[in-house]
This record gives sequence, C-alpha cells and structure tokens, in this order.
Amino acid sequence: MTKVLFLCVHNSARSQMAEAFLKKHGGDRFVVESAGLEKGLLNPYVVRAMAEVGIDISRNETKSVFDLLNQKRVYQIVVTVCSKEAAEKCPIFPGLSEKLHWPLVDPSTFAGTDEEIMAQVRKVRDQIEEAVREFVASHKP
Repeated sequence: MTKVLFLCVHNSARSQMAEAFLKKHGGDRFVVESAGLEKGLLNPYVVRAMAEVGIDISRNETKSVFDLLNQKRVYQIVVTVCSKEAAEKCPIFPGLSEKLHWPLVDPSTFAGTDEEIMAQVRKVRDQIEEAVREFVASHKP
C-alpha cells in the first residue's frame, strides 16, 4: 500500500478533508495521514461541510508534521494543500518518491455570514474531493 501524507498549516481544514476523501475513494490501496506545520483546532465549518457529504471528522485530532518526522514515519507521497510559501517550510521525509502541491484557499480566512462562509468551505471541499479522485485515478496499482 502506498503511504500518503497531506500537509497544510494547522491540520485543521484542507489536509483533514483530503485525508478523509482519500480514505473514502482510495479503497485499501493507500495508507493516509494528515498533519500541519503546527497543530491547530479543527475548523467547525469544515466539520459541518464534511458531515453534509456523510463523512464525520469531528473526532479527528490535529497533528504536527514534525512529530511525525521525529517518529521516523515514511511516506511515498506527500501532498501539500496550502500556499507555496507554507509548503516550502515542510520537512523532507526520507524515502519520499513524489511530492505534489495543490494550492487551495485556507478556510480559516473566510469571512461573512454563516451561510457565506459555508458556501466558500463547500467550494474548497468539492475542489479537494475532485483533486483526490484525480489522484486516485492517476495512481493505479
């Protein structure tokens, strides 16, 4: 099985969604985790948006990528789902064969009414799901 790590800044939104969608769409072909440059708190809008598509991430814990590195975790593929600047701060994992970058807007920056924020989060959620579907299709066994 291919080991995949999704990374963003706080592991509170984008990487959590990507991890959940790869678990859903990748079947038993992938072992997947997510982490952030630093641990944050799960974004409640993201939790709600994922629940709308039948995925419960409400009990997920956020993780630091540096903790995973210190635990000597190995991944074949690392996917950064943040800004290019943040992605450049990510550590290099030994044994890495592929690094991908999906520049996605950070849901923590969204403002407006509850419904306006949810609409923006849904858009990012759907972009992530589409990217994960394409990833799965392009990584055939």
